[in-house]
Amino acid sequence: MIDRFNRDINYLRVSITKRCNLNCSYCGAKKEAGVELTPVQIEKIVRAFADCGITKVRLTGGEPLVRQDITEIAQRIANINGIKKIALTTNGIFLKKYAEELKKVGVTAINISLDTTDKEQFRAITGYDGLDKVFEGIDECERVGLSPIRLNAVLTKGRNDNQAESLISIAKDRKIDVRFIELMPFSSDGERDELVVTGEEILKSFPDLKPFIKDGTTDFEKSVARYYTAEGYKGRIGFITPVSNRFCSECNRIRLLSDGKIKPCLGNDAVYDIMHVIENEEGLRKEIEKIIMSKPREHSFSCGYGNHHGLNLIGG
Repeated sequence: MIDRFNRDINYLRVSITKRCNLNCSYCGAKKEAGVELTPVQIEKIVRAFADCGITKVRLTGGEPLVRQDITEIAQRIANINGIKKIALTTNGIFLKKYAEELKKVGVTAINISLDTTDKEQFRAITGYDGLDKVFEGIDECERVGLSPIRLNAVLTKGRNDNQAESLISIAKDRKIDVRFIELMPFSSDGERDELVVTGEEILKSFPDLKPFIKDGTTDFEKSVARYYTAEGYKGRIGFITPVSNRFCSECNRIRLLSDGKIKPCLGNDAVYDIMHVIENEEGLRKEIEKIIMSKPREHSFSCGYGNHHGLNLIGG
């Protein structure tokens, strides 16, 4: 569906829970389950989104693999006409257990949040000694053929900004994309601004990285991630830069929260409750169409928007 700023909104991120088994500092404290959509409710809403032009769905959280019905949710979405791709974002702790099941029910792409390759840093950042489990999960994804596999890292100054080289080396040695995402300032006090490590800063430290070219062109005009590579690399290095280099004019996504609300923009506080029309197929579709048309031109982190919905609820 084309919104009022001529963007094709075809990508739905579905936060199926705000619960998480980790306690990462930039994400927010662990949350109780609260109200969570059932698999049937998720299916109804995603079907309505598909009728409005959504073709790709990403399951997020919180941590989506804390839900024991995760494979049922994925399978129901896979059976919806018009959905061409199902992806999942996870912290990787339970990935070894679920990778094969996810592959069987139709999930293809996996994003794994990983901010460090150092065990002590991992424990300090997440509150859990689980780095080995994450890499076991990555190995299992490769074994069962999930692809692409992407590692998403948030570097912050004074905490893990020494990890760029070790993370990049993963993409050198394995067919895995490593992507650096700038810390998003979900407040207006400027406190987080001082922690941001920009994509440009990382690139300056690795001059061998050159824009990734396929079929004679870069992907810079087709993706919010800007990909680079170097001679001998099996994977790519990506940069997602919502702070230093806005990509709002290319944004094609919208978010469904775990309690049944829709958030058109990550960096804006506007949310819309659709539960009052969930049993009305036509009414639900029309409501979603209106919400897509309300998607703002750009995010407004500088105004403090987004701070009422932490990343553990909206899924990044």
